[in-house]
Amino acid sequence: MKDIARRAGVSESAVSFALNGRPGVSETTRERVRGVAEQLGWRPSTAARALSGEGAATVGLVLARPAHSLGVDSFFLQLVSGIQEVLAERHLGLLFQMAEDLADECAVYRRWWAEHRVDGILMVDPRTDDPRPDLLDELGLPAVVIGGAPDERHPGLSTVWADDAAAMASVVDELTGLGHRRIVHIAGLPGLAHTQRRIRTLRAEADRRGLSEVHSVTTDYSDAEGAAVTRRVLRATPPPTALIYDNDVMAVAGVAAAAELGCSVPADVSVVSWEDSALCRMVKPWLSALSRDSAEFGRTAARELTSLLDGGAARAVRVPVPRLTVRGSTGASAPRTVGGGATGRT
Repeated sequence: MKDIARRAGVSESAVSFALNGRPGVSETTRERVRGVAEQLGWRPSTAARALSGEGAATVGLVLARPAHSLGVDSFFLQLVSGIQEVLAERHLGLLFQMAEDLADECAVYRRWWAEHRVDGILMVDPRTDDPRPDLLDELGLPAVVIGGAPDERHPGLSTVWADDAAAMASVVDELTGLGHRRIVHIAGLPGLAHTQRRIRTLRAEADRRGLSEVHSVTTDYSDAEGAAVTRRVLRATPPPTALIYDNDVMAVAGVAAAAELGCSVPADVSVVSWEDSALCRMVKPWLSALSRDSAEFGRTAARELTSLLDGGAARAVRVPVPRLTVRGSTGASAPRTVGGGATGRT
């Protein structure tokens, strides 16, 4: 501040007013001070700003999920790229941390709050009976819940949500229209709220159509579990004629596992991936998948958080329903017993 004041020919208090956007100096002085600051390469100290109550210019994101399950998780990578795009426009940093479980994640929030490390939180992977929203309300940390339910409202928390029920219904419509009656949903982590919404919707859609051989199996999202569950369900008697995977990584692993058992896609079993990515177009046949703009999901969440930081009201924002892109991995039902001959069409 002394260097800037000396070069700009003003007092140190005028420099403070100018750089912090406070009244007390003319626009001409403000521009001169900022010009000198730019020449000197000055940047605000986030530590000093936090100590003075002006904010840390940083938002936090904690992921309490097995690290190995991230792998090549296209959704999460695109989500973060969209978040970062908006934060960069505001010169805000993103503080990311992995956690062992929800208790560990809550401890991270408390530590960040006590240390003034972040101005707000982007909360992912909402759970059933989730303690985090109440904690964030208690701490007074503005937050956006990514993938929450619109009816779960908290005073300081916005929600950005996708209609998982409508997306699952569109997949079931497609598969049943192709004659499939035995469908297995190879789902993600069982405690996640969106996993439970997808499972409930699949069950409701099956009941509505009178389908008794439709069910879900939960996993950890990894390729290893995706392949293992695929082998297990395809060895059942009778095996399913269609598989719905909760991400692209498991779907690709599932296609490979089916091939090991002598099952052809889609002649013997149809495959749908919940997430679309380049992976879905690197296997033969290309995978039918639910497509959405995951980066825009992240941008929307980041915009909602910056709105809260600017004093805006909490609200629920819906992103477009994922759209089913039909490719070569889905076809008419023609089931067979694994390792045996065809059993005929249903």
